Amino acid sequence: MRLKSKDFEDNTMIPSKFTCDGDDISPQLSWEDVPEGAKSFALSVEDPDAPRGTFVHWLVYDIPGTTVRLGEGSLPPEARQVTNDFSREDYGGPCPPSGTHRYIFTIYALDIDHLEGVSKRDFKRVVEARTIDKAKLTGLYKRK
Repeated sequence: MRLKSKDFEDNTMIPSKFTCDGDDISPQLSWEDVPEGAKSFALSVEDPDAPRGTFVHWLVYDIPGTTVRLGEGSLPPEARQVTNDFSREDYGGPCPPSGTHRYIFTIYALDIDHLEGVSKRDFKRVVEARTIDKAKLTGLYKRK
């Protein structure tokens, strides 16, 4: 599987539009080479360079298996979001306190239509248990 965005390339700077310095909306994402048997998708966005350890910016699950693209600032109505480290159930864009941070977008292809009982604490465990493939896209951001 491969994850990409029309808004930035892998290991390049994320435009400020998608950060706390801009509109703070999620970038466009698309994925290809989806494995047979994928019934739904989950998505995470994490900053492993945060001062106190990995900071969770976005957690999404129950993205329908027919979906292979997310537009700017949008999710399918069936998708469910989990509270992130901003204490909200929504995308929280890059907003590093200092220096350049990495933001790792991960799409997971799952072998199940719907997940139950997903919280921030157990997102990785629940999602990884049903993952048949995954792909990552890394964006960079430094505040001006």
